[in-house]
Amino acid sequence: MKTTNKTTIGEIAADDFRTAAIFSKYSIDFCCKGHRTLKEACKKRGIEESLLIDELDRATNNSANQSFNYKSWSSDLLADYIEKTHHRYVAEKTPVLRKLLNELCTVHGETYPDLFEINTLFTESALDLSANMRKKEQVLFPFIKKINEAHSKGLFLEIAHFGTLENQILLIKEEHDTVGQRFKKIAALTKNYTPPADTCNTYKVTFAMLKEFEHDLHKHIHLENNILFPKAVALEKA
Repeated sequence: MKTTNKTTIGEIAADDFRTAAIFSKYSIDFCCKGHRTLKEACKKRGIEESLLIDELDRATNNSANQSFNYKSWSSDLLADYIEKTHHRYVAEKTPVLRKLLNELCTVHGETYPDLFEINTLFTESALDLSANMRKKEQVLFPFIKKINEAHSKGLFLEIAHFGTLENQILLIKEEHDTVGQRFKKIAALTKNYTPPADTCNTYKVTFAMLKEFEHDLHKHIHLENNILFPKAVALEKA
């Protein structure tokens, strides 16, 4: 992340919306008080500037867009990757987006009433995703890892208490479809995440974060539906 002593936090957030999550974490107002420099904002909040810069650098220099041959990965490795990458992403971004959407509804809801429906759709999706991830982390993924271990060692594995893995996966896929449909509505309501002209930084950042959230969700679901789940079902049958 390139900045100067005169770079404002509003400029940083506008240049790369991923920084908004860091500013929100430290309750730094990058919208109405976005004219402040990093030094001024840190001094006001009692934050070490170098530490904040390090966090901003990590947020803008992650390797999330790297391309891997996921099909070559074992099912247990892929389950770990999904949990540590995509589940953590959802857990981290959800509270930030809910806070931003609530602010938009309060400030701009009268002028742009679609914000209320967008907020409702995202909140419903966030709740469903939380339950979906919890189910996978506590039940589905551990069983997939057991299947992988049993297969690699030639061991017998008893049927899970929830029945076949395939039936459990069908339920997960239905939940994926529900969340996916909601995001199609959000994309339509936001005109593919295009904020109205002359709106504030918060509006622009929120729409950009929603777009990134949907992009991550698509990859998340793709890795599960099209790679992990078929691998796991094949192992269970074997």
